Amino acid sequence: MPARDERPTVETMVRRARERLDCDVLVVSDESRDGTADAARGGGARVLELPIQLGAWGATQAGMRFAQRHGYDVVITLDADGQHDPDCLPALMAEYERGGTDVVIGTFPERLSGAKRLAWGWFRGMTGLAVEDLTSGLRVYGPRALRVLTSPEATLLDYQDVGVLLLLRKYGLRVRELPTPMLPRSAGHSRVFSSWFKVAGYMLQTTLLCLARVGRLGVSDRAMRRAEGLSA
Repeated sequence: MPARDERPTVETMVRRARERLDCDVLVVSDESRDGTADAARGGGARVLELPIQLGAWGATQAGMRFAQRHGYDVVITLDADGQHDPDCLPALMAEYERGGTDVVIGTFPERLSGAKRLAWGWFRGMTGLAVEDLTSGLRVYGPRALRVLTSPEATLLDYQDVGVLLLLRKYGLRVRELPTPMLPRSAGHSRVFSSWFKVAGYMLQTTLLCLARVGRLGVSDRAMRRAEGLSA
């Protein structure tokens, strides 16, 4: 659970996740300065405190590496701001445990504004990705996906959305979506789309990323071997 200054919501999110799934919870405090780490511990989470701000994807990747080093094979990522409903975690895990997939994404496209729908259509057209909800951070990652997404190649990404999905496709990993509810934010605001300047930067950066990877719809033998090596 990556978190930056989410003290009002993180403790409740941790408690509810532990209750719904009876799982260990790790909160990665992304240089928070408002007591997020203490609130997370109050809910029963282990806390990894980053000395510098890495952003949501950097914090998520740090959590994945922590999980690998401590013997966990499957990781669920969710936001600490209260928008992801922990009640849906058992259903996501059940979908993953059915087999035949490496990643399960909790999908809620109804949350999109008209502008975001237009942007997603643009990115789908450029990449050929068949995923309905490109930016959802509510995901289950299996061991093969963890190997790929903790690699140096994945460290070059800035967001857990289009770039991650392209990387998963590159290595032939299987992605499935499951419709899930999404709740309104009870506090704070989006840090990715907090200003038109940031929106423009996100659009430009993601467009360049799509252009760099356009045409890579198939999986080469070399990539497949690489994926198998990562999952070993």
